[in-house]
Amino acid sequence: MISNKCSELKPFYVMEILERAKELEKQGREIIHLEIGEPDFDTPQCVKDAATKAMDRGETHYTHSLGIPELREAISRHYHKTYNVTVDPGQIIVTSGTSPAMFMLFSALLHPGDEVIIPDPHYACYPSFICFAGGKAVPVRVSQDNGFQLTPEIVSKNITNRTKGIFINSPSNPTGNLTPEKTLKELCQMKPYIISDEIYHGLVYEGKEHTVLEYTDDAFVLNGFSKLYAMTGWRLGYLIAPKAFVRTLQIVHQNFFISANSMAQWAGIAALEDTRLDVLEMRHFYNERRKYMLKRLKNMGFGITVEPTGAFYILANASFLSDNSYNLAFEILEKAGVGVAPGIDFGQGAEGYLRFSYANSLENIKIGMDRLEDFVKKY
Repeated sequence: MISNKCSELKPFYVMEILERAKELEKQGREIIHLEIGEPDFDTPQCVKDAATKAMDRGETHYTHSLGIPELREAISRHYHKTYNVTVDPGQIIVTSGTSPAMFMLFSALLHPGDEVIIPDPHYACYPSFICFAGGKAVPVRVSQDNGFQLTPEIVSKNITNRTKGIFINSPSNPTGNLTPEKTLKELCQMKPYIISDEIYHGLVYEGKEHTVLEYTDDAFVLNGFSKLYAMTGWRLGYLIAPKAFVRTLQIVHQNFFISANSMAQWAGIAALEDTRLDVLEMRHFYNERRKYMLKRLKNMGFGITVEPTGAFYILANASFLSDNSYNLAFEILEKAGVGVAPGIDFGQGAEGYLRFSYANSLENIKIGMDRLEDFVKKY
């Protein structure tokens, strides 16, 4: 018999769309991929060169379980330079992406039945990590009218004596929206631990992102290299944790993961310190695509109340077409050859919505929007 932990996991619908798209491509169909949240850019050359040099030096073995000191020091410098906050390198645990970091975080933080408040909509896998660790995810419905933001008023109504954490993601997946600084400050003043997913920091086109570490020390910060530096396949992330949790997290890491990839860690230093121009160029193109896609989607009738200003996503209300986003996404894929993510993947609060990723070339996005517009007219 399969364990309850695994049998209760729901499928990751975005991946099911992608897998069906790959099947159609094998059959000769041309598919425009707007479903997956993966940069279409190649990893900057200086990052690849740093990994090659590390291999040539023989950096091909296990590292310290917290990560190589040089990378943790570079992350500390990055947070000081970007946000003017001081992060002790000893509070940084380098991981093989942010997914292992979440696994470790909730394993160390939660007792059975402890609750974590998450916005609804949210990144599809947040509840899975929380529940797999024995906790309870508490989705809090947020509104498109304020850009799907958690507010202190909404959160306070959902805090119980079992609430252990408040999960924040800004810029957000799936909405692309940025949490206002005032809201972030007020949330950080609440009693539960703040858990902040900052993986899309740096991909902001209007406004400014803020780390929760500017406002509280009782916080866990998740971040990594996949999105900003186009390094998804390198599997490199990190967790910044309160000092009281570091030793426990280190032991969890030693037991389940040993250490992050050695060569990738050396490449991470180059990403933090030598890619400024590469990042500026990628951000320019993302913003160009964002503006184009927003205009096209609105003209087709999709509802976008607050325009997203970060990450590379647009969550658009598609209820004028269907209230079943899962079926609608597959229908668009089959009939129009365009992959999009069904809103239901991101919680009940996103049912009737579709998530569009502009992590694709403007040329492909234009083709995808033309196909989608034709689909909408015929629907």
